[in-house]
Amino acid sequence: QVQLVESGGGLVQAGGSLRLSCAASGMIFGINDMEWYRQAPGKQRELVAQITSDDTADYADSVKSRFTISRDNAKNTVYLQMNSLKPEDTAVYYCAAQIRVILDIKKYWGQGTQVTVSS
Repeated sequence: QVQLVESGGGLVQAGGSLRLSCAASGMIFGINDMEWYRQAPGKQRELVAQITSDDTADYADSVKSRFTISRDNAKNTVYLQMNSLKPEDTAVYYCAAQIRVILDIKKYWGQGTQVTVSS
């Protein structure tokens, strides 16, 4: 059984920083793309950042130059460094990963962590 567990959310003032972590555990044979999504109240879930297995990263326009995604393959962990936070970044942040379990590749999701940015 595979699990993704996020940590690092919280309350921060505008202009501040937070670092989110997401660790995968279980019977993992490999991890392809790792992603961070967010969902604000009343809005659809949106892709914030993604990183491939060879460390190619991509970002939503709204977070470019402020957020940095990275991964530690030895720890099966993905990070999201969030700087210059704005109130509009307030949302529940979810990590997701394409994980190989024996012969299958499936997308797994974390439970979400709340990020609140006060003005």
